[in-house]
Amino acid sequence: MTINFYNDSETKYLPKQSLINAVALVASNEIKKDCIINIIICSDEYIHQLNKQYLNHDYTTDVITFEIDNEPLEGEIYISVDTAKKQSNEYKCSLKDELSRLCIHGVLHLAGYKDEKSSDKAIMTGLEDKYLKLMKDTSK
Repeated sequence: MTINFYNDSETKYLPKQSLINAVALVASNEIKKDCIINIIICSDEYIHQLNKQYLNHDYTTDVITFEIDNEPLEGEIYISVDTAKKQSNEYKCSLKDELSRLCIHGVLHLAGYKDEKSSDKAIMTGLEDKYLKLMKDTSK
């Protein structure tokens, strides 16, 4: 498993190792083959551009996941740090926890989980909660 981290945002201090650890934890449990995962932290403006160009959605979002190749599995997880900051305030959690949740969400998509239906979204949210709890338990 290879995990790369890129900070293309203006936010200087990010929990890089925690985010890599979150991706590794979920990938090792949910993806049953070798994989290369790139985490790209970006701005609202950049993720809006990606959303419009590749998904025909003319709005900003928190996370977008692209599967680049299947053998080996290669994926890119784009996360808007601007939206993550807003959501961490809204959900009353740390930025580190919100960014971790978004990384986990992205890996779950690479593992084949969907979130278009509310029942599927509930499954993903449950898994996000499970992995966030596991991360906190292992860091004690």
